[in-house]
Amino acid sequence: MIQITGLSARIAGRLLIENASVTLPAGTKAGLVGRNGAGKSTLFRIITGELTAEAGKVSLPRHARIGQVAQEAPGTEEPLIEIVLKADKERTALLAEAETATDAHRIAEIQTRLADIGAHSAEARAASILSGLGFDHEAQKRPASAFSGGWRMRVALAAVLFSEPDLLLLDEPTNYLDLEGTLWLEDYIRRYPHTVIIISHDRDLLNTAVNAIVHLDQKKLTFYRGSYDQFERQKAEADELQMKARVKNEAARKHLQSFIDRFRAKATKARQAQSRIKALERMGTVAAVIEEHVQGFTFPDPEKPVASPIIAIQGGAVGYEPDKPVLKRINLRIDSDDRIALLGSNGNGKSTFAKFISGRLAADAGEVRVAPGLKIGFFAQHQLDDLIPTQSAVEHVRRLMPDAPEAKVRSRVAQMGLATEKMDTAAKDLSGGEKARLLMGLAAFDQPNLLILDEPTNHLDIDSRNALIAALNDYSGAVILISHDRHLIEATADRLWLVSNGTVSSYEGDLEDYRSLIVGSPRPRDDRQKANGADETLSKADQRKANADKRASLAPLKKKINEIESLTGKLEKQIQALDAELADPLLYEKAPARAAHRAKERAEAAARLAEAEEQWLALSAEYEEAMAG
Repeated sequence: MIQITGLSARIAGRLLIENASVTLPAGTKAGLVGRNGAGKSTLFRIITGELTAEAGKVSLPRHARIGQVAQEAPGTEEPLIEIVLKADKERTALLAEAETATDAHRIAEIQTRLADIGAHSAEARAASILSGLGFDHEAQKRPASAFSGGWRMRVALAAVLFSEPDLLLLDEPTNYLDLEGTLWLEDYIRRYPHTVIIISHDRDLLNTAVNAIVHLDQKKLTFYRGSYDQFERQKAEADELQMKARVKNEAARKHLQSFIDRFRAKATKARQAQSRIKALERMGTVAAVIEEHVQGFTFPDPEKPVASPIIAIQGGAVGYEPDKPVLKRINLRIDSDDRIALLGSNGNGKSTFAKFISGRLAADAGEVRVAPGLKIGFFAQHQLDDLIPTQSAVEHVRRLMPDAPEAKVRSRVAQMGLATEKMDTAAKDLSGGEKARLLMGLAAFDQPNLLILDEPTNHLDIDSRNALIAALNDYSGAVILISHDRHLIEATADRLWLVSNGTVSSYEGDLEDYRSLIVGSPRPRDDRQKANGADETLSKADQRKANADKRASLAPLKKKINEIESLTGKLEKQIQALDAELADPLLYEKAPARAAHRAKERAEAAARLAEAEEQWLALSAEYEEAMAG
């Protein structure tokens, strides 16, 4: 169990967390969510001891091991598999001692402990983790120095997963993963045997891999059971109740204040007025629900429509060196209203294909027909470095509108989703999300017919990602999307293309089919990417029957979970009703004994709710593991 009690933290004079408390039962998989800059990473630094809290404490089980991804990606000459194996420091130390130990009893102890920690199967486990994160058998033998920074961060992630700490802290782990690695990580976290806290803006990850949400908002921590979607519903309901309670509270305070104002000066009523003053002080106020405004995105519609197909490729091939194509045998067409998401592991050529489509790479072979007047907008994360560090967003846009009045320039910047106070900030001082907004706005500046977005969400929080989805769905041109964010793909794309085996082809399944393919579940019958064309899997009907049989066998466990959910719902309603009654100041004057009894009832209900929530988490984890097995 992890207990955070009365925690306050300040960074550079700014109070980020104030008197916050939360408890996580052992084995919880929790998503830590909140706006960018709210203090999520600061909380991680406090948990690890890297930062000292201003007040309060974090209590962890004795001898609990905490693990997080190293900030410095490994770049040594050691093979990847060795780097990962060395992350298990106990195994490494025992193996080294076994080489020199001479005492028979100590040798026996070492071998027993090695067997207990599964040391002899460690290499297979490390290889499996590396494989899941995109490294094949040959890549695992190569030195870390042979890989780019993003791939090295995957090695750092593999190392911490292999070490299997009691508390695993992950801060935006999907930022350096592709969709395939993200799907694998979702499955891995869901099966992880210990406690996990993960900071992520990936909605599907938070719906699939976690069983609780910790919300950092207004400097406080609030615990919610369930997935991110369930958290959103619960928070919306809580906000609505809070708004109603605030209205009721303000009405009661107004009534008391009116009495005080009328009778304070009258000798015959002075005693009653003083009593009302004390009641008003005890009542306190109900905080308003603060809704932070999220800047939207706007992609201007194409200035002039072009006829379909806007791009048609026959026998296309493209690469970076003569006679060494990265992709070939490309036979595709893109229409003016297409919404296409590219699937395929990093290194298979998705970005190469995007550059080819955008005209940044010329065809090595085949025929490419482009509609006359076609305009293409291109956004990629690496282009963030292309922004001029000392120039503001207004200055970047003014270069494209040299003759436009200042008001029109600023209006265009506002359409990109940058707040007024950020328009004159130098690019180097903008956050990652603000830079991404500016760069996407610049990419779409000329009202393109085709918008290509390569990993647009890496620096965007969940609300900003939702704004991006709305903007893409409002945009009337064609879109090609490369993203590890499954929610973004499902909400905006209607066609899937797979970049694999040196070519690009249409993928006939959906993302659930693709997820099953990646994490090793049986492939659907209509998956056309079968190895050698063989149909070695269950039919969808058989798979549905197998799933139904599994659900039937787990029905008693599911029934128990449902009963606890029903109980927690009743307890929450009971607590809400008691809170409403206890908020009435007249109760303490007219029926103090009843008020004391209600306060006791509330404490008992809260204790029962906490117990039920802990039982729900344990049983839910057991059910999910059984369903996945």
